[in-house]
Formats: sequence, structure tokens, C-alpha cells
Amino acid sequence: MTGTAPVPFTADDYAARMERAARQAADAGLAGLLVAPGPDMVWLTGYTPPADTERLTLLVLAPGRPPELVVPALEAPDAGRATGAPALTLRDWTDGKDPYALTAALLDARGRFGVSDNAWALHLLALQRTLPDTSYVALTEALPMLRAVKDAAELERLAAAGAAADAAFEEIRQVRFSGRPESEVAADLAGLLRRFGHSQVDFTIVASGPNGANPHHEAGDRRIERGDMVVLDFGGLKDGYGSDTSRTVHVGEPTDEERRVHDLVREAQEAGFRAVRPGAACQDVDRAARAVIADAGYGEYFIHRTGHGIGVTTHEPPYMIEGEEQPLVPGMCFSVEPGVYLPGRFGVRIEDIVTVTEDGGRRLNDTERELVTVA
Repeated sequence: MTGTAPVPFTADDYAARMERAARQAADAGLAGLLVAPGPDMVWLTGYTPPADTERLTLLVLAPGRPPELVVPALEAPDAGRATGAPALTLRDWTDGKDPYALTAALLDARGRFGVSDNAWALHLLALQRTLPDTSYVALTEALPMLRAVKDAAELERLAAAGAAADAAFEEIRQVRFSGRPESEVAADLAGLLRRFGHSQVDFTIVASGPNGANPHHEAGDRRIERGDMVVLDFGGLKDGYGSDTSRTVHVGEPTDEERRVHDLVREAQEAGFRAVRPGAACQDVDRAARAVIADAGYGEYFIHRTGHGIGVTTHEPPYMIEGEEQPLVPGMCFSVEPGVYLPGRFGVRIEDIVTVTEDGGRRLNDTERELVTVA
């Protein structure tokens, strides 16, 4: 099952994104944006350069100028076939030529530029040597909300990715856990994500028993035992957009304490979800979920933020964390994932992706949040 293919993004979609990015750069007092290969470039242009190239590829967006893509000549044909290419001017360069001089000619020699977070230091330092009076700021710092508000087509893809992750959970809860290594169950989960349409699996956390107290435990050789709590956290990309969900299951019947802690996390997750509404601050979601756990005496065991944004990557702004006063806006998508982690014993996490609507929030994951028992 892979579902219906989404409506493709058009050249106009990418042109609008680039125009909006340049406008936001100007509003932030920047001379422009320099976008290296990675999720920002894919989102802005539809072009995915070779992942391992050391040759300079750089999208230059500046207010009042058409978008320009500096690209190696041997890769220019592929760049020219990208969906967003009609809105781009390609500036190709050949081996043996100086790509930094070519790029410098497109920039304000005294400007301050936003640079995508994953730009190579090699390229940025060379550009800075060519234009010593320029300065740079990380794109996430300068324009943290650039990709945060999703349009209807993006929301459709995120919803489909969430539904695919839900389908994977419904299947994995039917398999045998007891006596198997965590790594085997993680491999089952990865296979299910791909079966339900994911082209990329980013993580399949299977954390059993005491390993569940480590939120980012990597599935290993520990054999899952009867009586274990097992935290499942998994996701990846489907049609270019992310999924990320967590459920905690129990092998056999849980103890009263295990059930009580799970119920507490479920109540905290519900409180975080109910705090989602336009105009609320990101930190309000964190505060709502955290208060439930703290009031029950487990505050010291909730050791991470309540959520993170999701889109063309599985982790991106905005972040649901104390001190983040960014107001929620319809179209934002992020996780709500409180947890309790008892060292040496067990952990519990429950996570849904939520999108902000005009009057509240909508979950993009809909599997059971009650404690599920598995064999």
C-alpha cells in the first residue's frame, strides 16, 4: 500500500517560495540568502544536487533580483530540468575556473547574508576570502520560520506520511516482541515504513525495558523480555515530507506503576495538544504538557523538549520548548511528544504530529494512545 500519488508541485509553486524567501530576507535586514544543497534547496527549487559533490553549488536569492543558481557545468543539465528551473538563472562554471569569483559578482560586497545551515565551511570561508567585507548568519537563526507554515499541498503530504506511519504501527503491534532482539523489531518497522510508501527511513527506535529510559536509544542486541515496556519511535520521508510518531507498548500485562506512568504521559500529551491554537506561543505547548508531569512528581524525568517542527525534514523549526515565544500560525506542523524516563527501569513516550488550524489543532497521527499490550 503506497496510497495515491500527491499532486506535484509546479514551477509557479517554487517561484513563489523563492520570491517569499527573498522578501523575508529583506524584511530581516539581509542582503540575500545563500542556499547550499540540502532540504532548503529542494524546498525552494525542486532541485536535488548530488549529495557527495565537493563542487560549489549555491542558490543566490536577493531582493529585487531574479534567483540565480551557481552550478558546476557538468551538473547544469540536471539543474535545468528541475521543476523550479524556469524561475532560475543558471550560472555554470567549469573545473579549473574560480566559482567563488563567479558567485561574488552576484553579491553585495558589503552585505550580510543568511546561509543555509548545512553549507560547507570550505565554500563559505572561500567566499569570505573573496568578499572580506561580507558577513553571514545561519538561516535557522535569521529566518527560522521560512519553511514552518505549510500550504494545503504540503499538509496533504504530511497527513499521508502520518497515515503511513500509523499503518506501520498497526502492523508492528501484531508481531511477536518477546525473545527477539530490538534490532529485529526495528528492521520490521523500517520494512513496514517502506511498504507503506516511505522512500527514506530516518529512525526506528525500539527501546525495551531499561533502554526505554534513553530517549534516543539505538536499537541493539538486547532481547526483549516479557514484562518489558518498549518505546517505539519511528519515521522518515514519504513523497518528500516527514513522519514521526511514538507509541509505548508492553510485552504482556503491565504493573500498576507502569500503567500509571503511561496514563500520566498520555494525559500530558493530550494537554499539550489542547494548548495548540493560533496565537499561542510555542512554549505554551511545552508548559501545558510539562505541568501535568511535574504536578504528578515526575518532572525531573521529562528530559527533552515537548516537540519539534516537521516538513521536508523530520526535525526543523519551530520547537516546543520553554523560552520559544514564536506564535503558532495555521499551517505550522510539529510533534507533541512528552515522555517520562526512569533510569535503569523503563521509559514512556507518546508522540503525534499536529498541525495548527484556524481554531485549534489537528492530529496527523491517530493510532491508539492507550497502553497497548503485545506478545
